[in-house]
Amino acid sequence: MRILSGIQPTGDIHIGNYLGALKQWIELQNKNECIFFVADLHSLTVPYEQKSLQKSIIEKVISYVAAGLDPEKSIIFVQSQIKEHTELAWFLNTVCPVGELQRMTQYKEKSKKFKDNINAALLDYPVLMAADILLYRADAVPVGKDQTQHVELTRTLVRKFNQKFGKTFTEPETIIPKSGAKIMSLVDPKKKMSKTDNPQSYISLFDEPEDIQKKIMSATTDSGKHVKYDPIKKPGISNLLTIYSLLDNKSIKELEKKFKDKGYGDFKKSLTKLVIEFLDPFRKKQKELSQREVYVKEILSRGKNRAQSIAQITMQEVKEKMGLI
Repeated sequence: MRILSGIQPTGDIHIGNYLGALKQWIELQNKNECIFFVADLHSLTVPYEQKSLQKSIIEKVISYVAAGLDPEKSIIFVQSQIKEHTELAWFLNTVCPVGELQRMTQYKEKSKKFKDNINAALLDYPVLMAADILLYRADAVPVGKDQTQHVELTRTLVRKFNQKFGKTFTEPETIIPKSGAKIMSLVDPKKKMSKTDNPQSYISLFDEPEDIQKKIMSATTDSGKHVKYDPIKKPGISNLLTIYSLLDNKSIKELEKKFKDKGYGDFKKSLTKLVIEFLDPFRKKQKELSQREVYVKEILSRGKNRAQSIAQITMQEVKEKMGLI
């Protein structure tokens, strides 16, 4: 299958990104044709620092590769370097009902968060995401639960486009992790872990051991002392159990049994040790790649050429179907 996904360049890649997306990507690249990109166009919909954007893009590619993406197996590129993304988004806009965009949960949430910057691009974000997917004829898209609504819109646009202009696209499937698709904040376990929040609320893939220890030991838990999974009554410890389970490849039940006679303190110490050891290779690889910027730019150049050849073929057909050629 051809798989496609992307992550915005701004902010650190945290353990929630890894468990909800990157871990999947790394597994998928071994048996599929994978296309991964830095979604810099999507990042423009909310306030950002333009002077540091290029630096953030390079750092994000380094993060991808340090976490395990293989540029020999996968196409890795920067979204804005392929002009066909925005071109196809405009064409898809012609078949997208405004009402579909207004009901998107992420649009509603970001409109509340960025009240002074509710721009048209924020509303149109899902159409650009649909263009990202359809431009490369992706069969499936690995996403977190918060993005499934956008993939459903993509499927709707495929049906509308095909009905109006003839069979052109196929409906992509979603790939969602069985667990860990939504890792919660260490500070407020009722909210999704986010790189735009308080740095204490997330663990970066490249945090130093002392920072990891501080964040986990101070992570919000719940009343009581029993290490038991209950997302409703005990969201804090349940979130930490999920992280532990995914990193250690042990079931929640096994972990509950392991810590049955121990309190939160012992559990957190054990989780801290596990996270530090798990992330150690990522830190080392990131530091190595940070000294090899020429190599990183070569990865993006090769990725751009490979992505562009696919994108141009798609757009040729789309323009023919729409009567533009």
